Amino acid sequence: MQPIEIGILGGTGMVGQHFIRFLQGHPWFKVSWLGASDRSAGKKMSEATAWRLDGDMPSSVANMTVSECKPRNAPQLVFSAMDASVATEIERDFAQAGHIVVSNSRNHRMEADVPLIVPEINADHLSLIPQQQKNRGWKGMIVTNPNCSTIVLTLALAPLKKFGITRVLAATMQAVSGAGYPGVASMDIVANVVPFIGSEEEKMQQETQKILGNASTPLAARVSAHCNRVPVVDGHTVATSVEFSDKPSMEDVQTALEGFRSIPQERNLPSAPAKPIIYMPQADRPQPRRDAARENGMVVFVGRLRACPVLDLKFVACGHNTIRGAAGAAVLNAELMVSEGLLK
Repeated sequence: MQPIEIGILGGTGMVGQHFIRFLQGHPWFKVSWLGASDRSAGKKMSEATAWRLDGDMPSSVANMTVSECKPRNAPQLVFSAMDASVATEIERDFAQAGHIVVSNSRNHRMEADVPLIVPEINADHLSLIPQQQKNRGWKGMIVTNPNCSTIVLTLALAPLKKFGITRVLAATMQAVSGAGYPGVASMDIVANVVPFIGSEEEKMQQETQKILGNASTPLAARVSAHCNRVPVVDGHTVATSVEFSDKPSMEDVQTALEGFRSIPQERNLPSAPAKPIIYMPQADRPQPRRDAARENGMVVFVGRLRACPVLDLKFVACGHNTIRGAAGAAVLNAELMVSEGLLK
């Protein structure tokens, strides 16, 4: 098909740059518009910001003129990499004007009529869109992806939902890249663990229940999260203990993890990995590399499956926070929406 032109709100920031890099060579989408703050609007991308990622700024955007974050002249589909401090009204203005906003920002995630999507888990939550449009009187829409640590946890839990999840305890070790640029001060993070990430635990707990529930009712299981920043560049690790009503064996859980496939794999969506979960039998498995391949960056790795003396079973899950946990997650959501006929 002809590539769909897309825009990026917050295109000059770190998350916006991750969108640009992830979309390079995408078979369905082509970056044709960048929106940013007033101080960047009117400048060439190469003049408006420094490229913070590996390699050079892609030539396809270097000479692109940055626009104000206003709906006029923007393409129908926009990815939002906006900072939470300004995202709420800007995203609503675009949806009101008829645009399809696929957002990485947290602002609308927990609103009852806004889909919070991980395509392998709850593609059916897109059914909320007609109600959203009716409630708000707009022709556009807002669809969100979860917090980066939530994506790692929910993808690991999704194949196990059939065993009746009743309680989840999760402790995260989150990379400094999750804090954006310039991130965490070196005096705080070098050779240190920071046992606090503002509002992260609340997001992880609530978003997990929304994603694993149905479109109108959150999952009843209790979720408790402890979130920590650690001195690694990329990759969020989640140590997880789970209680089940059906008491599966470790073999049952391993089989469920290894066999997990869903709609993105069935439809062969461009950004969907062939296996969204890779089970690692090694006791000491590696972190995802900083230069992770596109497909590996969209995978969640699960290992160290063992009995838990307090709940039932425990394991460790790891995923790439800026690929699967941010830009890649939103792009996969948009691919799902194309496959559902929501984008023309």
